[in-house]
Amino acid sequence: MAIPDILAGMATTGRWGPVQVGAGWDEVTAAFGEPWDAGARGEPGRWPRLYAYGDLELTVCRCRRVGSPICVQTWRDVIELPSTVPGRSQAFPAHLTHRDVVDALDRAGCPWEPCAGFTFGSQCALTATPSGATFTFEIPDDGEPVLNVMGLTGARHDCPPRAGAPSG
Repeated sequence: MAIPDILAGMATTGRWGPVQVGAGWDEVTAAFGEPWDAGARGEPGRWPRLYAYGDLELTVCRCRRVGSPICVQTWRDVIELPSTVPGRSQAFPAHLTHRDVVDALDRAGCPWEPCAGFTFGSQCALTATPSGATFTFEIPDDGEPVLNVMGLTGARHDCPPRAGAPSG
C-alpha cells in the first residue's frame, strides 16, 4: 500500500493498527515490539512520555494509554512506519504533495476541509472530518505545498488516581 493511502486510512479510522488515542500501551508493544526511540515531553522521568516507531510518534500517559497527539512525521526523505511484524519497519518515499493527500482522501471516501487554525505564513492545513486528523503542509516559494506532518488527536481521558494520591 502507498503512503498516501495509509495516511488516508489513518485519517478515516483514527488508527494505525492498534495505535489510536486511548489504546493500551501493552497492546501497541505486542503488535509492534518495543519502541525504537523514547523521550520525555517535559521533565525527564515524568509523564507523559513520547515514544516513536520510526516516524510514528506516540504520546503515552502515566496510566499506560496512548494519548494525544499521534503524529506521522513526513518531512524527512523517507517515511518509516512499523509493520505488523514486531520489530520490523516499512519505508516509504516522502515529499507528498497537497494533491497526493487530497487524492488519497477522496479515494478513501474521507471527507476533509481546509483547517484555518493551522493555515498561516508559509504553511497550510486540512482536517479529515471523520477522525479530526490534521495534515499540515509547508508551502515552498515555488511549487505545490508539501506534507510536513499528519496528526491524530482524540478525546482526553482522565487517568485513574495514583495509589495514595488525594482525590478531588
